[in-house]
Amino acid sequence: MECSEESRCRELAKASTFYRAVYSEIEEVGWENLVRFGGDLTSLSFRVLDSKGRVHVMEIQLDKTHPTYPPSISADVPYLFNLKWSSNSRLKDVVQQFRKHLEKLQTFWSTLDDIDRSLCVVEPKQASPAVSNRQVIIGNDCFVMLSIKATDPRSLPECRFIGTGQIVNLLRDRWQRNSKRWVKDKKFLVNLETLLETQLPKPADVEKNDQQVECGICYAPSLPVDDELRGKSGTGTDYTCDNTSCKRAFHSICLVDWLRSITTTRQSFDVLFGSCPYCSEPVAVKINSVKK
Repeated sequence: MECSEESRCRELAKASTFYRAVYSEIEEVGWENLVRFGGDLTSLSFRVLDSKGRVHVMEIQLDKTHPTYPPSISADVPYLFNLKWSSNSRLKDVVQQFRKHLEKLQTFWSTLDDIDRSLCVVEPKQASPAVSNRQVIIGNDCFVMLSIKATDPRSLPECRFIGTGQIVNLLRDRWQRNSKRWVKDKKFLVNLETLLETQLPKPADVEKNDQQVECGICYAPSLPVDDELRGKSGTGTDYTCDNTSCKRAFHSICLVDWLRSITTTRQSFDVLFGSCPYCSEPVAVKINSVKK
């Protein structure tokens, strides 16, 4: 009996030490960030905000020997980080590592936000932060399933076309033929339309509010308000590619600057002759009234 009581006392002492340690570490993270916890404090959930204000919940499962062994973690993200842990580590270290991991994923989520905002995405539009796929409407009852790489979101995504055979085969051929034209520094929508050689339908709310068309070079609807631009200050796009499969709009001043940077551009009097940055069809733009 005495042996049994002694063992019970030791267990209570160990448990008390564990509880005190965990309570202290929760205090460091902040009780306001604690979402929920299990009765024995081995299961904890913390709310973490990233730099864009997105809310993420991280689940932490503690071993009873904490902090001797590292905790197990889970979260609604495309992939988890490798936890760095030692016997001196605390819960705040887990949260800090998770927050750094979230910053590495900002480009991934920004890319998905850009797709959701500028393209017709099949519902559910507001998908889990861990989901890297988007099914986009192309038109003519055709869709493309895009898989964005979480570790390299600006790279060429994997894709799968869905729809009637003839049109899907055409789109698949274009994708394969133009895949090398994907440029990481360009906007996702620009790259996608370049590869598919077509303009994709936009969501109804974007079409309604899109009174000014973005320039295909500077990506802004209007030029900045600047006295040096004279009559073009604050104006919208004023040049459109004649290729019906392209129809990309530009500010003539942006197009002139771009053409001047290309060695194959020719000039005759006040006109520059070159190729469209998107479809390579011939373009010609006047230099007069453009800032020099």
